[in-house]
Amino acid sequence: MSSEAKFIGYKLLETGALVAFRILEEKVLPAPDEAEFGLRLQLKFVADEEEDERDEDEVAEDTAEWGSFGFLFVLGALSFEDAKPREMSALEYQEKDEFKLADFIEGLSFVRGELHFDADYIRGRRIKTRIVVRSSGTCTIETIGRGKAPLRWLERMQGKRLLKLVDEHND
Repeated sequence: MSSEAKFIGYKLLETGALVAFRILEEKVLPAPDEAEFGLRLQLKFVADEEEDERDEDEVAEDTAEWGSFGFLFVLGALSFEDAKPREMSALEYQEKDEFKLADFIEGLSFVRGELHFDADYIRGRRIKTRIVVRSSGTCTIETIGRGKAPLRWLERMQGKRLLKLVDEHND
């Protein structure tokens, strides 16, 4: 990856990390195979600080203007990092691979006033992630066969640490 593309990627990560949000709704999407269930999350951008005196909707709209691309890029990168191969895609899969700016641009579209990121498979990784950001500052994240992984991605974005079991023998 060129140094210019890396710089842009870092800027998008930096911007995306600044976007504050809250989850409005969580819905499990059934699938024919119970292990392949999907998840749909409805989010709204919010003020990072409680002292912001602006209307909640105004804050959400402003955040959508400056933070949408970064927010989508961070979620795309987290989805990519967490994705594994499935069936024939294992032939292309490389353990050490990075989400690239080109991957992001390829999945990006603007449809009926909404910014979309949609990824199916990227270099052997089964992504199955669709994210829609609206100018109103609301967002939908929908995944298939990823379990509750999107909740972990959002926790990472909010700086929450995931709990891990500690092996008493390997302190």
